[in-house]
Amino acid sequence: MENLFSVEGKVVVITGGGGILGRGMAEYMCSQGAKVVILDRSEEAGNLLLNELKEKGYEAAFFYCDVLNNEVLEQNSKDIVAKYGRIDVLVNAAGGNMPGATIGPDNTIFDLQMDAFRKVVDLNLFGTVMPSMVFGRVMVEQKKGSIINISSESALRPLTRVVGYGASKAAVTNFTKYLASEMAIKFGEGIRVNAMAPGFFLTEQNRTLMTNPDGSLTPRGQSIIAHTPFGRFGEPEELFGTLHWLASDASKFVTGTLTVIDGGFDVFCI
Repeated sequence: MENLFSVEGKVVVITGGGGILGRGMAEYMCSQGAKVVILDRSEEAGNLLLNELKEKGYEAAFFYCDVLNNEVLEQNSKDIVAKYGRIDVLVNAAGGNMPGATIGPDNTIFDLQMDAFRKVVDLNLFGTVMPSMVFGRVMVEQKKGSIINISSESALRPLTRVVGYGASKAAVTNFTKYLASEMAIKFGEGIRVNAMAPGFFLTEQNRTLMTNPDGSLTPRGQSIIAHTPFGRFGEPEELFGTLHWLASDASKFVTGTLTVIDGGFDVFCI
């Protein structure tokens, strides 16, 4: 019987592939036999990961990428197709936050820096839309492909502080559902678009918000754990199963969905 979960030989493109979550996804997909293309604006991080993957005997490539630059994305697409002939999966993992788009305990909404807010929305929303447009065109020509967007717990609930990030990720979720319908209706059932919504995972961007230098929890970290039924932060590898499923033919009839991976945070009640 056919293995519906096989991703052997699939060409998987990961934007933000040099980041903590992106690099974990890249290594996992390589370990499952996929050909992984790392796209990142940090050439140092991208090449470091590429070398690590090649040392393990995996098939991978790295290209410098700016997800907000259409010319760069178009060149990435040409380079990937020239090297591998196709693009089977796009993981839009590029994203982030910045201090000016957050509201600290001693600030109010009127302290929000609009320039920072715009930059966060650009990175998370347009940094998802633009790669989807460029690489999605290749999938349309193939009549098959899976786009996997990275949303967030903050898209489901308006969390304190992260106003810019939450608004942009909510937009990513909405765009995911729109694009799923648009692609299927206009280009056929072979093109699927879904999103993953991670809960709280420690990254370089949020580590200082969640933990103290000695590793103990900050008040915000304590509050998050108190509202997470599993009682802990997520581990990067706990995203891989959902990623694998959405990348494979096991989810062939799945599109426009948001899979929440949060240890129960979104369903917590008291």
